[in-house]
Amino acid sequence: MKIPTLEGIIRRRLLVNFRVDPAVMRKLLPERFRPKLHRGHAITGLCLIRLEHVRPAGVPALFSFSSENAAHRVAVEWTTRQGEIREGVYIFRRDTDSTLGQLAGGRLFPGIHHPAAFHVTDKNGEIDFTMTSCAGDADIRLHGTEADALPPTSQFSSLAESSRFFENGSLGYSPARKPDYFDGLRLETKHWTVRPLTITHVESRWLAENCPGAEFDHALLMRDIPHRWHNAERPS
Repeated sequence: MKIPTLEGIIRRRLLVNFRVDPAVMRKLLPERFRPKLHRGHAITGLCLIRLEHVRPAGVPALFSFSSENAAHRVAVEWTTRQGEIREGVYIFRRDTDSTLGQLAGGRLFPGIHHPAAFHVTDKNGEIDFTMTSCAGDADIRLHGTEADALPPTSQFSSLAESSRFFENGSLGYSPARKPDYFDGLRLETKHWTVRPLTITHVESRWLAENCPGAEFDHALLMRDIPHRWHNAERPS
């Protein structure tokens, strides 16, 4: 599927990351992909993102839209036919409060977007996030506070190590409407800046039901990032 280049502002993006047994994750992934490991663990989690002023590149912001979105995803690798190892993320599920996103998912936007209701309070460095999915099968609840360091239990040695790991995963694939096909999207940011987010509570019904034994590792926060989404070809 060829989509137009979209641009806008990432007003808020939370990357909430969990460690999972690679054997568990391999059972969930299409054959094309394998988990990208960090110290022996697959790294899965939530991408919770507020997008603003989104529109096709070059179109005035007057004709843009905003939305709250959630994705359940995992860091992956794959080997091309030329033997090159590529990396990115595989998105199992997308949810949005945007009617346009729901209708255009897999057509104008990549992947199928499920309808969901969001309630987000973001004030004075504290974020309270609730997503209620239409079918109740992917509900998310989270509370976090901006911080200065990763938790001591994280398997990442530093914020810089974590930042590199996720910045390299800017290429994402998700199930397309056509069976056995993937919609691809590449994120281009004007600048990449993350900071730690201390999580005091997090639950995801999708992760609980599909990733037994998943352990919270750490979370990152991004704010006010100009960006573009580019179409990506099917993984070779």
